[in-house]
Amino acid sequence: MAEIIIKNGFVVDPARKINGDVMDIAIKDDKIVEKVGSGAKEIDARGKVVMTGGVDIHAHVAGPKVNVGRLMRPEDKLFKSPNAQAPYRIESGFSIPSTFKTGYDYARMGYAFVMEAAMPPLHSPHVHEEIHDTPIIDQGALPVFANNWFVLEYLKNREIENSAAYTAWLLAATKGYGVKLVNPGGTAAWAWGLNCLTLNDPVPFFDITPAEIISGLMQTNEYLGLPHSIHIHQNSLGTPGNYEITLDSFRLAEGVKANNKFSRDSVMHSTHVQFHSYGGDSWRNFESKAKEVMDYINGQKNITVDLGCVTLDETTTMTADGPFEHHLNQLNHLKWANTDVELETAAGVVPYVYDKDIKVCGIQWAIGLELGLYAKDPMRTFITTDHPNAGPFIRYPRIIKWLMSKKAREETLESMKYTDKVIDATNIHSLDTERTLYEIAQMTRAGPAKALGLSHIFGSLAPGMEANVVVYDLNFNDMPDDPEQIERAFLRSSNFIKSGDIVVKDGDIVSHGNKRTFWVNARVKENPQVIRDIHEKFLKEYTVGLGNYSVWDCLAPNPYVIDIDVEA
Repeated sequence: MAEIIIKNGFVVDPARKINGDVMDIAIKDDKIVEKVGSGAKEIDARGKVVMTGGVDIHAHVAGPKVNVGRLMRPEDKLFKSPNAQAPYRIESGFSIPSTFKTGYDYARMGYAFVMEAAMPPLHSPHVHEEIHDTPIIDQGALPVFANNWFVLEYLKNREIENSAAYTAWLLAATKGYGVKLVNPGGTAAWAWGLNCLTLNDPVPFFDITPAEIISGLMQTNEYLGLPHSIHIHQNSLGTPGNYEITLDSFRLAEGVKANNKFSRDSVMHSTHVQFHSYGGDSWRNFESKAKEVMDYINGQKNITVDLGCVTLDETTTMTADGPFEHHLNQLNHLKWANTDVELETAAGVVPYVYDKDIKVCGIQWAIGLELGLYAKDPMRTFITTDHPNAGPFIRYPRIIKWLMSKKAREETLESMKYTDKVIDATNIHSLDTERTLYEIAQMTRAGPAKALGLSHIFGSLAPGMEANVVVYDLNFNDMPDDPEQIERAFLRSSNFIKSGDIVVKDGDIVSHGNKRTFWVNARVKENPQVIRDIHEKFLKEYTVGLGNYSVWDCLAPNPYVIDIDVEA
């Protein structure tokens, strides 16, 4: 049996309210234990910080739109990995890295789990093929529901039980983890060249509004008691003045309680909220409304958010929000790919440059950080970049640096061409808050694990938990004056043990370890109407047969299946 002991590290474990205590962490096989034998392999963590493995609640790392981005952007492959090493696979790509680089870079940063945030059901086999190809990290995927024709018809008729039966079927068919909403109703409208920019805009031909879709899927999710709340990309993303629509969406969750079979309290997870916290009525008077948005979130207990921080990089935007990508293409006139996925969703891909010398980009950068600094509960506010939309995930250490250091924020702010205008349009310059290592652990580990209903596996170093343990070269009692050292430490961990296997040593990959695919199997009583509807629509309206639609088990190897008996 493999035994490891990590000795004398500064342990930061918010799930147990441990904040920098010098402790040993013992590992036996794939679990954390109270103690190990005298022959256990020792890792000296003296003078270093020890945390559990990171959990990324929202990223776009697998599937057809990611591959479209790779194909249309060969120039992105010019960014070779500075960490590539024999005998492991070649790494390439920056904003849209190869599957191998994706797994390696997450592991170097000490991340154990990553959620693919938008899986088109029809293309779920492709998503799982790429997940299968990505080494080390555990992964799950969220199928998109908010523009699915089955869902729109059931919710229009207020048939929550039918919506739940179809949702359970689709999760099983696609090996999906939860319910994702992207631009509710707007993406369906895009098939006719239209959009839903407010919660009350009707969806063409379906006689339903985004507000009804959001509320209906929230009810569906709680009826099933899924591990994760609905995961929503709101309407009117990236548009000046959209913070009011964001707040209206949040209000739909007021009074709704979680069907708490798991550890979560939330009924709504609002993703990349930076893109939804904009004031003004044009780009000319564009301004931050981060405080207004976070003030509302701070007053709630059943909403979680991730930040979607802009990292001031050249990147590649990709989303199931097809009309937004068309809008972005009209702004920058760069390459554009767009597609419609029959009866289900759409997608678009557009390269983008967040230039620190463009005023709007500077304001966007400030908004993401303001949200993270205004948050009163870091257990409900998570660090993301909406990878790769606001920047690549390898910039998480840079965001951590900015959140932990006002000095780092000021240096970036002062380097901008329009510093004064960014200051006038935001509150970033006046914010003195500096997040602690404890709060960073909440925002990257304990918090997202709880929101995903995975606190029994990830997010803590308690005995009995899975052995995902990372060591960072930071001294808890003597943090560096140079904030760049914070970024370097979080970018390449000293050691990372994933599921009991040492996968990173001195910042280098030393093992592919064991990865798993997480999905949910929600068992509901047989619903003849939904079964009949599925067979009829596949026969009449889909281009593939029902027998060729579902993900084969071989595409989801070593699965971790969460079984839910809805009738129990």
